Amino acid sequence: MPVETNVQVWQDAVQTLSNELNEPKWLNELRINAVSQVESLELPKPDKTKIEKWNFTSFTHELVENKVVTSLDALPESIQALIEKDVQNVIVQENGDTTFSKVSDELAKQGVIFTDLRTAVQEHADLLKKYLFTEVVDSTENRLTAINAALMAGGVFVYVPRNVEVELPLQAVYAQNQADGGLFNHVVIVAEDNSSVTYVENYSSTGDKASLANIIAEVHVGANARVSFGAVDNLDDQVTSYIVRRGHVARDGRLEWALGLMNNGNTVAENTTHLIGDGSTADTKSVTVGTGSQKQNITTTIFHHGKNSDGQILKHGVMKESASTIFNGISKIEHGASKSNGEQTERILMLSEKARGDANPILLIDEDDVTAGHAASVGRIDPLQMFYLMSRGIPRKEAERLVIHGFLAPVVNELPIDSVKERLREAIERKVK
Repeated sequence: MPVETNVQVWQDAVQTLSNELNEPKWLNELRINAVSQVESLELPKPDKTKIEKWNFTSFTHELVENKVVTSLDALPESIQALIEKDVQNVIVQENGDTTFSKVSDELAKQGVIFTDLRTAVQEHADLLKKYLFTEVVDSTENRLTAINAALMAGGVFVYVPRNVEVELPLQAVYAQNQADGGLFNHVVIVAEDNSSVTYVENYSSTGDKASLANIIAEVHVGANARVSFGAVDNLDDQVTSYIVRRGHVARDGRLEWALGLMNNGNTVAENTTHLIGDGSTADTKSVTVGTGSQKQNITTTIFHHGKNSDGQILKHGVMKESASTIFNGISKIEHGASKSNGEQTERILMLSEKARGDANPILLIDEDDVTAGHAASVGRIDPLQMFYLMSRGIPRKEAERLVIHGFLAPVVNELPIDSVKERLREAIERKVK
């Protein structure tokens, strides 16, 4: 049975969760502090999107038993389809519980940590404490970050030591199938100086009852380190989602975001990168397809603090039926970040009279010696393009499908992670059928 926000109920649930997981005192205190402020904190305020009536707080506190398996073949077919062939490092979670894990011996030999959040609390507590809700995200920033801090159960911890290059990608699959359930995930990725890693996550859900997802990812990129973060979100139309993915990048570090935002329900997605060090780089590429009456607010922000920093934002979206999406892109070059460069492009294609799109590129410049630029477009499908395709015997639905793939291809083809490209193409195909 779903439960609305109630401090006492939530405090009891949080204490029970913390006790069951045998958590250290510092984490228990973090949770209790967060839950005690939930009612007093405000919801986030995404630009031009009213979310006050969206379901972010009503969900069941009942726990479901998730079967742990020892082979990929024993997983549900829907999950198997998301896992790369010959994968060496993968963690699968269902409703926040780890049901399958495969991590190569080579990672351990390199000193790399790739484990679920609960195991990290037990085996790497001191290391996790340095990065969990410390610099990248504030646990009491708003009501929804506080809820995540209080109730986070799923997620992973990735730690790559100095001078270590992880050649094979790390994959995590998160499935939500509990009716009226809440998915509270937290991902922490740390790449120390001169290291590199690729992390890919997939979100999916099944069910015909309302549920919610509250997801936070914190990425710490050390000096001259490189992190490629790929994601394909594909939660169904009954799931209301709040997704925060943020990163801090040190001197000469690079953070690449490849994000397929393919949820079917109402979604607030915020992706923020702080380029702290001189010569640091952020490259964000995002794709979305809106369907039905879905509403989305997708905000991408890059803050330039270091000199000679470079930030690139590229987003394409397609709106079908009566779906609507707000694209916000913000390049903020701080005073002192001389020789920095910030570029962004946002484009939205609307396929019906009822579909709505809004692209808002924003440049905030507090330094003279910089370069910055933006481009944005919102428009409907070109009738001449459709006429050309249909005049050659292509049915209207198939012509529309070809136009969508063609519009999104400039972004999809540029994604730095091949597996994300393939999963994203599959997700796009499902939404445009």
